[in-house]
Amino acid sequence: MTRAAATQIYARLMAGTEGAVCDPFDQHAVASILSLAWGEAVAARDPLSARVGLGGDALGRLVAALFPGAPAALTSDPGPPPILGDDEVAVRDLLWMYASTGSPLQRDLSVMIARRCTRPNHLWQDLGLRDRGELSRLMERHFTGLKRRNSQDMKWKKFLYRMICRSEGFTLCSAPVCTDCDDFDACFGAEEGEAVLAHIRAGREISL
Repeated sequence: MTRAAATQIYARLMAGTEGAVCDPFDQHAVASILSLAWGEAVAARDPLSARVGLGGDALGRLVAALFPGAPAALTSDPGPPPILGDDEVAVRDLLWMYASTGSPLQRDLSVMIARRCTRPNHLWQDLGLRDRGELSRLMERHFTGLKRRNSQDMKWKKFLYRMICRSEGFTLCSAPVCTDCDDFDACFGAEEGEAVLAHIRAGREISL
């Protein structure tokens, strides 16, 4: 089995939403994260927790709440919560601090987004989303304060790490304002590219 399993898991998750009390967009976003993480875990022979950040009990509760008809294989052996690096802990704590309502879903999203931030692509790609607009919608919905603070629409990974460094008293760059910086495009340029799940469906893969 390869990462092509990701598209199959997404379809099965979205087919198992009947009876769940949840917004369809939230179901789509979480299904995208879980599906891509599952495909990576299968390909690397890792526990799912290593790719999604949630251990057994937490993952089981999330899946049961959003996808009552999900295949049992998804949570049968997800593995223990992974060991977290300092950067991942900082991103998770930042997201949770700005969670709009402090709901269980936002707690789980904080964990999953922080774990996916450790992947090498644009954050929307590493969450399995269709485009950057879906990530902006997710942030506006669940981390409204952060979305408002990112008023210049900085790339989300750059913005999250910038927020963390500022809180620790670090200076990321010497430019007085972003528009004077030679690396402006690195922080604000278009986040182009094809969705990772779309690559898999088409039989292509990007470097993960």
